Amino acid sequence: MTISRFILSAALIGAVASCAGPYARTPGGSGAQVTPDAIPAADPGDEAGLQRFIQSFRPRALSSGISAGTYDRAMRIARYNPDVIRLDRKQAEFSRPVWLYLDSAVSDSRISTGRQKAGQFDGTLSAIESRYGVPREIVLAVWGMESNFGANRGKMQIIPSLATLAYDGRRGEMFQNQLIAALKILQAGDIDPEHMLGSWAGAMGHTQFMPTSYLEYAVDFTGDGRRDIWSEDPTDSLASTAAYLARNGWQRGQAWGAEVQLPSGFNYSLIGKGTRRSSDSWASQGVRRMGGGSLPSGNGSIIMPAGAKGPAFLILDNFRSILRYNNSDNYALGVAFLGERIAGRSGIQGSWPRNDRPLSSSEREEIQKRLRAKGFYDGEIDGLFGSGTMEAVAAFQRSIGVTPDGYPTSIVLDQLRR
Repeated sequence: MTISRFILSAALIGAVASCAGPYARTPGGSGAQVTPDAIPAADPGDEAGLQRFIQSFRPRALSSGISAGTYDRAMRIARYNPDVIRLDRKQAEFSRPVWLYLDSAVSDSRISTGRQKAGQFDGTLSAIESRYGVPREIVLAVWGMESNFGANRGKMQIIPSLATLAYDGRRGEMFQNQLIAALKILQAGDIDPEHMLGSWAGAMGHTQFMPTSYLEYAVDFTGDGRRDIWSEDPTDSLASTAAYLARNGWQRGQAWGAEVQLPSGFNYSLIGKGTRRSSDSWASQGVRRMGGGSLPSGNGSIIMPAGAKGPAFLILDNFRSILRYNNSDNYALGVAFLGERIAGRSGIQGSWPRNDRPLSSSEREEIQKRLRAKGFYDGEIDGLFGSGTMEAVAAFQRSIGVTPDGYPTSIVLDQLRR
């Protein structure tokens, strides 16, 4: 949910600045000119508890390098935000299947907007691509996925949100670390507390950097002395995203992967990120690029996010780089194929099993519990189907003699209940 600098030419800086709107940069590092969301009234006990936490947390913040002035200035706006806690504890009853997720991620409107932004920021994107080696369509796709090209950056004040989550959230220690990181950003002068805005969980800017990621990866690409991801001008955000991907393994000139067609009789035990082979090796087993042409070169794995009835994808190291941004195969596929469509290339050609019944959150957790009881799974019981759950499903499927595609369905649940 990027630390080098690259100075644009004066002409390019002027061109980018001319695009600034209501979030334009303001003197003194005040960042975005936008009215933040109001914080609703909290229970007096919750508010009092937060204020006690703020006092008790002060020594830790100061021992982490935060000055007393920075801490006290930031905490003057800290209030308990019940909306943040409500959102933190909210859990959807049903999880969207991958095809519905991708329908939304790679929508016609998002493709159209992405292409329009590609033209609008052509010079900026060229400079970013030259510096970091990440194709413009991938940078644009992350921007589209994270904030719908800047339209949904979030308007909650970060300090109250993080203080609330650090005090009363389910993941207190994680958010305490994020709160300290946010204070370090304020201390560096990149933004002020009132204008440090973002999502309820602390993600900020056009490409939704958490404070710890901002500290490690954000860049001042325009050379104005601030890493400004809050401005209407997306330059620093887009460059920071490219720098993040480059620092996390993006290989210049390599593809992310490709949709592939598997041969009849393919060994489904090879499906999954745990099996890595060269493209030549996959080709020798009859794996072909969907639509023709050679497989992209590199070492990679084959994934089938909807099981044997859905499309297959060869994923290379650059796909794994996208996963470092958000560790979800669905998200990485959304970035990959939104980028493909923005660049004018084909989308996913295979058919999804759209008639499959979605599993409720309780059913998803039951699958994990039953896999654990049978000795196939040792991960968290959270109803989230990552690679660990899918590998466990595949192992169970092999044990009962069915196609081990690793795709958790209501059929798999029925099999586990026997």
